[in-house]
Amino acid sequence: MVYLWLRAETKPMEHRAALTPSTCKTLLDRGFKITVERSPERIFDDEEYAKVGCHMVPIGEWRKAPRNAYIVGLKELPEGETDPLEHTHIFFAHCFKNQGGWTDILGRFDAGKGTILDLEFLNDDQGRRVAAFGYHAGFAGAAIGVDNWCHQKLNPGQPLPGYKPFPNEGQLISYIKERLGRAVALNGGELPEVMVMGALGRCGRGATDLARAVGIPEEKIISWDLNETKAGGPFPRILQAEIFVNCIYLNQPIPPFFTKEMLDGERKLSAIVDVSCDTTNPHNPIPVYSINTTFESPVVAVPSKNPLPLDVCSIDHLPTLLPRESSEAFSRDLLPTIINLEKRHESAVWNRAEALFHQKVQAMRDLAI
Repeated sequence: MVYLWLRAETKPMEHRAALTPSTCKTLLDRGFKITVERSPERIFDDEEYAKVGCHMVPIGEWRKAPRNAYIVGLKELPEGETDPLEHTHIFFAHCFKNQGGWTDILGRFDAGKGTILDLEFLNDDQGRRVAAFGYHAGFAGAAIGVDNWCHQKLNPGQPLPGYKPFPNEGQLISYIKERLGRAVALNGGELPEVMVMGALGRCGRGATDLARAVGIPEEKIISWDLNETKAGGPFPRILQAEIFVNCIYLNQPIPPFFTKEMLDGERKLSAIVDVSCDTTNPHNPIPVYSINTTFESPVVAVPSKNPLPLDVCSIDHLPTLLPRESSEAFSRDLLPTIINLEKRHESAVWNRAEALFHQKVQAMRDLAI
């Protein structure tokens, strides 16, 4: 019997869940055992899980879970903790690409003989991720990018205020449409140009779909992908768009898309959304900011000699702007792979994920020598 333990998220403003009540019901019907930590932040009420038969426990009890339980989550574990970790955790660890603090988190698992089966690296035989939040990340990111541009027109010199999750896509689209209508009126009737990098992937499709949904015409949606970028950056064309949304998946060093010095010159660009959020990656192709922003403070200003304002949104859990829809889509896609935990060691997806973990642990050990 496979035992899943859904931990409560501790990241501020994280309302999503890797397992939803509907997918838990399917798993329980197959004989899985599921414990769910209560959470006041999760978009799904505790009662929704209890109703389908999940065992409910207080927040943080995963530390006392049986050794054979898979601890399932989404975002990082609580900051500041250093104790060894003995369980197998399924989550986005954000430590396999040498991000800031990567050796700290791997060291905890190494010390406790635990394992990370990273959701970001659950790939099928074609190398495609079995489940991803990419579409809703791009959708939400583009929405904030357009809204930031609107805010610069409607409230010059004032920082973009914080966001709370929207109940559904329709309400988010209506909100952005209303803001866009007022901002365009102040912009001489001109709609902004939105440039999407990585437009052919899940994330890029979400970004371009949002742009269309709020009324940006096709000729003002600039979609770039591998074909347009194969020569390598920097790319001055980006500076001609008012809004730039970065949706690439960074898996190797690439030249920067633009430099700080380029921003001092002539440009229309005033709103950047780095959906990819490789903030601490040494090869971040947008090297003009150094912090992750939050839903409470969505953007950071980029200093420039050009008087036109320029803000970067670098929220690393954008899909929580639409937590219920994004969780349902992700959990539905993840479900077949979770079911395969019944025969984990016969699953190529899980075997590759475990092998990658051990490879990264070895790299950490080698670094310490």
